[in-house]
Amino acid sequence: MQLPTIPKKLPTFAKFNQMSKKHKISAAGALAAAAVVLTVTGLEATAGAGSATAAGDPTGFSVSTGTHAKELGAQTGMASQKAIHQAAQPKTELAPQHASGAKTDLAAQAKKAADAAAKKKAATEAADHAKAAAAANRSTHRAPVAKKAAPAPKTAHTAPKAAVKHYSNNLDGWIRQSLDIMHKKGIPGTYEGIHRNIIRESSGNPKAINLWDINARNGIPSKGLLQVIDPTFNRFHVAGTSHNIYDPVANITAACNYAADRYGSMDNVNSAY
Repeated sequence: MQLPTIPKKLPTFAKFNQMSKKHKISAAGALAAAAVVLTVTGLEATAGAGSATAAGDPTGFSVSTGTHAKELGAQTGMASQKAIHQAAQPKTELAPQHASGAKTDLAAQAKKAADAAAKKKAATEAADHAKAAAAANRSTHRAPVAKKAAPAPKTAHTAPKAAVKHYSNNLDGWIRQSLDIMHKKGIPGTYEGIHRNIIRESSGNPKAINLWDINARNGIPSKGLLQVIDPTFNRFHVAGTSHNIYDPVANITAACNYAADRYGSMDNVNSAY
């Protein structure tokens, strides 16, 4: 639908009354068309284009609407300015809001990055502090070193104990055992000198006793292998041997001790002594 052409200048009220009916209808149609155009486009209408009154008419009354032209112009201008303001407002408001929102996002991102960096730094410092504390206190947590057992003290070398010497229970064994004791006590004598005097005195009988000589007559008969009287045996008895005068080893050792004291050694005795 094509809108009617809007005249550039509308007639005044006085001229409008002088118009014929046909011209009035045309003018009213033009005014209606102007109203439609203003409504559709939202453009600001001028007083001359949107009013049915003359510019010099003192009343400024609109024939078609019953409204003063000045009021219509003012309302139309206000409507147009409001429309222009509303159309322009989003642009003027959106720009600051957008800039403010961008700044807010950038600030939030910067704060988030700063918080993350601060947390990372705090974690690094805490780890370093823990390492330093562990290094400083390492000695307190160190396991004690096991001490080696002290070596046993060296003892002076001692000669092995001599094996117990066993002697045969006969004349040979008695003489040899008596000789070992004599050597320890420092009593001189040899196997040959002892054996020779034993054979002469008792023929090797440890229980031999003389009941016919002077000693016997005096009540102290000679006894044993080397025919020793009791007083002599008791006086020259050697410690470690038996106190029984008939004991072969004790009798030989005491007789040799007596002979060493009187003759120097049993080896020097060749007869009754």
